[in-house]
Amino acid sequence: MQRLHFFRFARLLHSSAARLAQAVVMVALGAGCGVAAPTYGIAMYGAPALPQGFVSLPYANPDAPKGGTLVTGEVGQFDSLNPFILKGRAPYALSGLTVESLMGRSYDEPFTLYGLLAESIETPPDRSWVQFTLNPAARFSDGHPVTVEDVLWSFQTLGTVGHPRYLTAWKKVAKAEQVGPRTVRFTFTTPDREMPLILGLRPVLEKAQWAGKDFTASTLEAPIGSGPYVVDTFEAGRFITFKRNPDWWGKDLPFNRGQYNFDQIRADYFADSAVRFEAFKAGVISFYREDSPAKWQSNYTFPAVASGAVVKDEIPHHRPSGITGLVMNTRKPVFADWRVREALIDAFNFEFINQTLNGGTEPRITSYYSNSELGMDHGPAQGQVLADLQPFKDSLLPGALEGYSLPVSDGTEANRANLRKATHLLADAGWAAGADGVLRNAKGEAFAFTILLQQGAGSMNAVVQIYIAALKRLGIAAQAVTVDSAQYVQRTGGYDFDMTPYSVSLSLSPGNEQTLYWGSEGVTEPGTRNLMGASQPAIDALIKVMLTATTHEDFVAATRALDRVLTSGRYVIPIWFSAVSRLAHVKELKYPKTLPIYGDWDGFLPNVWWYQG
Repeated sequence: MQRLHFFRFARLLHSSAARLAQAVVMVALGAGCGVAAPTYGIAMYGAPALPQGFVSLPYANPDAPKGGTLVTGEVGQFDSLNPFILKGRAPYALSGLTVESLMGRSYDEPFTLYGLLAESIETPPDRSWVQFTLNPAARFSDGHPVTVEDVLWSFQTLGTVGHPRYLTAWKKVAKAEQVGPRTVRFTFTTPDREMPLILGLRPVLEKAQWAGKDFTASTLEAPIGSGPYVVDTFEAGRFITFKRNPDWWGKDLPFNRGQYNFDQIRADYFADSAVRFEAFKAGVISFYREDSPAKWQSNYTFPAVASGAVVKDEIPHHRPSGITGLVMNTRKPVFADWRVREALIDAFNFEFINQTLNGGTEPRITSYYSNSELGMDHGPAQGQVLADLQPFKDSLLPGALEGYSLPVSDGTEANRANLRKATHLLADAGWAAGADGVLRNAKGEAFAFTILLQQGAGSMNAVVQIYIAALKRLGIAAQAVTVDSAQYVQRTGGYDFDMTPYSVSLSLSPGNEQTLYWGSEGVTEPGTRNLMGASQPAIDALIKVMLTATTHEDFVAATRALDRVLTSGRYVIPIWFSAVSRLAHVKELKYPKTLPIYGDWDGFLPNVWWYQG
């Protein structure tokens, strides 16, 4: 069964209220006069949609009952309870359930934050600094108050010895200081309108817990946070259980009303997605996200679905497609030439693979920000997009200015036209097939590479096998190599692979994280998301333009320009995306009818769901 969701009409009814709220906030910020004043929330552009004193987030049910247990299924294992460092693999939900930030994000707006640990935020119109004033009631789970000292220590520790994802923003902090009993100020080194929001989302840890300990060492000691849950029991690699803290200081905050409703959340770990699905069918776990539309139609005929004990729901969203596919590591000489990468994209028969695995239902990802206003046009660059790209015209790859689109096959397995095109591109790049049919370069070296897969790769394994067969027709010897989750994290974090599955979810308000995803520092700096080894001056420069844009129009143009550079870089062989999330769950699990614009993303499940027996 499928629910219909209507949530746009209600927003239109509140548009006048939102405009009023914006006017109030702009006055509070002293727009045009250089004066800042404390306020309850902040948006990347404009003002928060919700007025001060709002009851709850629009996609949360403030009257949701508390209680029950949610059991999730994860593929792989964990060997650490510190999710804030590069070493080890921590449970995915640990940080979000047990640790809080100064402010919380509403997923019904592109990028807006409201008070959480901080009762107010203050920043001038140019956002050259930001101040947060802590809520006097904020407490860690051990009862100790959250202090400015905890905030300063957390931010400095994460920014200097924590996971590399925290480093980029910390480099932009010129000064961090206490300016009041409960107020902390950060002054920035460079213009960046996103920095106040980025710091607002940094996790805050208890300094005292880490006294005399090595923060960079992988550990099975859970961090002490101020969040709604605490770690209860666990067995490394097998399961972890979180229990709701009955003394949680923040349960009555407007931002939290209707959220975190389960008494207990347990994550069970499985060897692969097939075993996890069987566990769901057997009633061991509470829900299952299905990424295959074909399986969504064929695999859900088991008795629990027929009886209504399991419900099928499709959750729509309005976020960008992001990028999902097979990434080529350009640090490897075999992928250094863009013509080779283009040939490998031509050899990927998307139409045939999509029909074989999905019944042809899923649309292809056409660029990193496709399916949104941030996505590039596929014709020649024009207007502000062209102006943003023009300074780099000599270093851009073909297609960035002229327009670039992915190849389309005739849908047959042979894919002859695209394979002929691939053969010509490979020849231009110095690769030719000998009498034995093996593709070799001028040195006589065979064209061969491995595709690194993680244990439990699921449908991606089927994609890879079809692709390997197509590459063989070109004389290319590709081989799939499967490793366990720990090895996979280690090898991808150190860029020790040729080609591997790659997936980056992108928001409606991209910012500093873009440097982590494909900034040039990631070519050598371990632990970034720049698995492709992208290093183009235009990428770094356009990220800066995005971060300093003062109007929505300039921001959109810069993002579209970046989208062009990334897509024409031919780093990833894109597959498909879905405009809905397919969730099968036990009937006792409920969620609000009003959905956030991000759909089934962070902040949705388990945050606003509840148990109703």
